[in-house]
Amino acid sequence: MFMARADHADPAQPAAPNGAPLLIRLRGLRPTLSPAEDRVAEQVLADARAAAGLTITELAAAASTSETTVLRFCRRLGLTGYPALRLALAEESAQQRMRSAPTTDISGDDTIDDIIAKVSFADASAVEDTAQQLDRGSLTRAAEAVAAAGRVEIFGIAASYTVGSDLQQKLHRIGVFTSCTADPHIALTGAALLRAGDVSIAISHSGTTAETVEVIEQAAACGATTIAITNFPMSRLAARADITLTTAARETPLRSGATASRIAALTVVDCLYIAVAQRDLERVTDAVAQTRRSVAGHHLTG
Repeated sequence: MFMARADHADPAQPAAPNGAPLLIRLRGLRPTLSPAEDRVAEQVLADARAAAGLTITELAAAASTSETTVLRFCRRLGLTGYPALRLALAEESAQQRMRSAPTTDISGDDTIDDIIAKVSFADASAVEDTAQQLDRGSLTRAAEAVAAAGRVEIFGIAASYTVGSDLQQKLHRIGVFTSCTADPHIALTGAALLRAGDVSIAISHSGTTAETVEVIEQAAACGATTIAITNFPMSRLAARADITLTTAARETPLRSGATASRIAALTVVDCLYIAVAQRDLERVTDAVAQTRRSVAGHHLTG
């Protein structure tokens, strides 16, 4: 195997700080929070600046919970206590991390200009937040594994397949033997044939798609290095992977965020592809030029 399987944090334990902005970490952590902790998260995410000005008693009351729950919430974020939470929220507000822009989902009264503003803001935020929190060490290890792999199998369902297909096309063009499928049966049979030195990449925004988790478990059982691309670092998929690359897209009630999640995942895919290509830049440059020439006759001119 390319690398030893990493230990993963138990969702019941506090989340360790990873250098990402606190609000981005919080969004990724929300599916693992208890209902009471999630009410605290909702208050914080609704208005971080206002939450920073509340005492622990006031925040607990606003979230209809106890001060003990608020303290537990702080520990889940990897913070030492409530003063650290207030300080972190104040710093992010001061740095204008909560930009002035559309924050609601599409409504029936929206104009075309409103739609363009909301969609473009969601997409731009997803790219910026993803780039900021993407773990550099994990990206480096993933690129090394893919660059050295004898074979790379990619799996994702629905929109995740679109992301995987994009990565497959990019890697294929620079000579990395890669396949991608959205069919769980094909993915499982492919994963069953992987060996040490091969790589399995599983893509799921939620990290909870049963088929995707099953495929990565099969690949791991066969000794392949496993890479997860997901929005939630504490998800089941992330817990099963050797390397996790996280996105930072926000979902909305009508799932206009589903487009943002795809853009965020494509950002991770592009970073991974470039990091792989950089390891043998001269050969890759020649491969891209050669493949471009091979299809040149299929472009219309004049």
